[in-house]
Amino acid sequence: MREPNLTILPRPDERQGRLGADRPRGRSARRLAVLTFRDLDDPGAFRAQLDRLLRIATPVALSQVQNALTGGAPLPSHAVLLTFEHGHRSAATTALPLLAARRVPALAFVVAGLVDSERPYWWDEARFLVAEGGYSRRLPGRSPAGAVAAMAALPDPDRRSCLEELRVTARRTAPGRAQLTAEDLRALRDGGVAIGNHSLGHARLDRCDDYVVREEVVGGHRILTELLGEEPSAFAHPHGVADGRAEALLRGYGYRSAFLGDDQLFDLRAVGAVRPDPLRISRLGVDAGTSRGIFDSVLAGWTPGLRRLRGAVAV
Repeated sequence: MREPNLTILPRPDERQGRLGADRPRGRSARRLAVLTFRDLDDPGAFRAQLDRLLRIATPVALSQVQNALTGGAPLPSHAVLLTFEHGHRSAATTALPLLAARRVPALAFVVAGLVDSERPYWWDEARFLVAEGGYSRRLPGRSPAGAVAAMAALPDPDRRSCLEELRVTARRTAPGRAQLTAEDLRALRDGGVAIGNHSLGHARLDRCDDYVVREEVVGGHRILTELLGEEPSAFAHPHGVADGRAEALLRGYGYRSAFLGDDQLFDLRAVGAVRPDPLRISRLGVDAGTSRGIFDSVLAGWTPGLRRLRGAVAV
């Protein structure tokens, strides 16, 4: 993947001195916070989080992380990589202008099979269909949220079968959702947001057979390569769960990094002779409701408890 020509915002000495008391302490220079956002439904909260990040942390680009993992220049203290999950279109419509104005790099993971479509994510569709009376024999008495969680844990053929049953039995068809377009992808890339592969259709790979694993990984790779004219070098494991077969494919296709969804910081330090695995980089989920205290803790290098990660007070 060609990294955009982007210069990180400088931190002049006088600005460092003025803000030194505001910068959280305790983060090791070898611990990376990878923040992942989903749908940005509150632009004001995201703007405030970006401004807070620039005051007390150092945004880094995907290429810097990948180079650090292969023995290149170490990351700066308080390093933060911003990522966007699922390829929500708000990455282009909401995030990109705010990132570009502040010259902050980022990484957007795209479900490639949905580009240029109005198909909803399967979990949004399932949630809607259950609320509309949709029924599956495998989901007796489930709430919409419970049905989605149960479907995600099923073997992939059963998940697909459940969804078909819900479509047949629900009172209404799920509404469409505008997805990222090919033009959006190019605008993101040209604006400093690298594009990563998030599979073809976001199936949970450890619940798939070998054929589907290959289809999800390679199919997504080929679509993004065709649309952008360059191969992606970063992958986000669907549902945040790694799969060894997928990792073998990623290595074969030259991927330099892949990301989990484990709500942890990532330590770049080697343990003995063992280097950290570049295909299992930890990420922390944040959203508009993440409190300023929790947000600052993440940037300082502390991993908050999972139940506390999404607070009630916006930054």
